[in-house]
Amino acid sequence: MSTPSDLKYTKEHEWVKDNGDGTATIGITEFAQGELGDIVFVELEEPGFDFSQDDVFGTVEAVKTVSELFAPVDGEVVELNEELEDNPELVNDDPYGDGWMIKIKLSDASQLDSLLSADEYNELTS
Repeated sequence: MSTPSDLKYTKEHEWVKDNGDGTATIGITEFAQGELGDIVFVELEEPGFDFSQDDVFGTVEAVKTVSELFAPVDGEVVELNEELEDNPELVNDDPYGDGWMIKIKLSDASQLDSLLSADEYNELTS
């Protein structure tokens, strides 16, 4: 799977999609889910949770390890992917689609400009 060019990325392997309406969708990358292996549980902060860039907004539990999820930008959780409660493997199967994790209301959309492009992320992970 190639790294989608319409997303922004972090060095901690989260991706962000600007939804164009003051909100953004966040998940983990194909690389991250591959490194983690089979994901068995995802725990995410509830809607209404406010966070700053680099705060922890949840955890992903795989067979061998637990990994924290770091907020790529400031925001407030407005929706979480409830499908992951019963089907955490969606993160392995479709990390950029059905495996999305949270949607947030952006506090400062200009923070997106400081994130990595797909090319920069690919350089980091190659």
